[in-house]
Amino acid sequence: MSETTLRRTPLFDEHKALGGRIVPFCGWELPVQYSGIVDEHHAVRKAAGLFDVSHMGELVIEAPSAIHLVGELVTNDVERLNDGQAKYTVCCNDKGTILDDLIIYKISSEKVLVVCNASNRDKIVPHFQRELAGRATVTDVSDKTALIAVQGPLAMSLLKGAGADGRVEEIPAFHFTDTTLCNVPCTVARTGYTGEDGVEIFCPWSEDAARIWRTLLALGKEQGVKPAGLGARDTLRLECKMALYGNDIDETTTPLEAGLGWTVKLDKGDFKGRDALVAQQKEGVSRKLVGFEMTDRAIARHGYEVVDGAGSVIGHVTSGSPSPTIGKNIGLAYVPAALAPVGTAITVRDPARGRTANAVVVKTPFYKRAK
Repeated sequence: MSETTLRRTPLFDEHKALGGRIVPFCGWELPVQYSGIVDEHHAVRKAAGLFDVSHMGELVIEAPSAIHLVGELVTNDVERLNDGQAKYTVCCNDKGTILDDLIIYKISSEKVLVVCNASNRDKIVPHFQRELAGRATVTDVSDKTALIAVQGPLAMSLLKGAGADGRVEEIPAFHFTDTTLCNVPCTVARTGYTGEDGVEIFCPWSEDAARIWRTLLALGKEQGVKPAGLGARDTLRLECKMALYGNDIDETTTPLEAGLGWTVKLDKGDFKGRDALVAQQKEGVSRKLVGFEMTDRAIARHGYEVVDGAGSVIGHVTSGSPSPTIGKNIGLAYVPAALAPVGTAITVRDPARGRTANAVVVKTPFYKRAK
């Protein structure tokens, strides 16, 4: 997609006014940073940050048994959800590899909201439409739905200041409710991609979204609340070992290899990819996604190789960066299962320069917030 055809969210003018550095991302013009990645990262951990995630895809599935039908296409047991509850899961193909990771929101047994990655919207919408043809109505509401993530310890107080009713503060993690913010009807979900407490706000794709954004920033300005871009979103999610589609998971990886076996409920009944995953579980995975810390003064990046003593490639780095919170250079990599135990030494190599550096497999997540 050329830059001339890149799309803009309803918050684009807000990003420009705040000095956001705009970059192409999954067909959109989005801010990678404002005050700086590290500064925004710390703001989320200590106060709160606002992220524009309006580029994400939203599908509404409607049928007399919508939640059951969605369950046929995802690995997790979504039929056990209560109304107003959400669940993280993955959607696989027949080979058991990952088409996308999703959050399923059960509005009722007859109506379900599915949120997918922007990069996979053009794949997931037709996939659901094809698989559920004649059994459910699948409506892509992405272009009508703006999405603002408010992440950090001050998130709930910001919403209260913007007019949210008391129910919002009481909803548990991975639950959602309808409310109003700035007199705008919204749905607020206690979900996120940073490892902090916080919410994602579904609101109309209109000037209303910008009004909510401005109000929340103004309410938290004196307390250190800041807008945050794609850069901080990536370092935050990496510290918490939250998978990034296209880096850590894709159609060459299975959830069992990627450390997402907890999302796979093989005993819930049939679902797409189940047979392949049953076979892989029986045989055992040959590789695993592990977290590592650099023991040399180096940063491992996406695409770096994991090599053995003879210099042969035995794995690859999927994500890597400095960690602002723990002050170490961290990353994720697929390695042979024999090298997955915590404490195992590994060697990574920059394929462009041929330079190698040492690292060690560590327990993940790298960071976990205090409850």
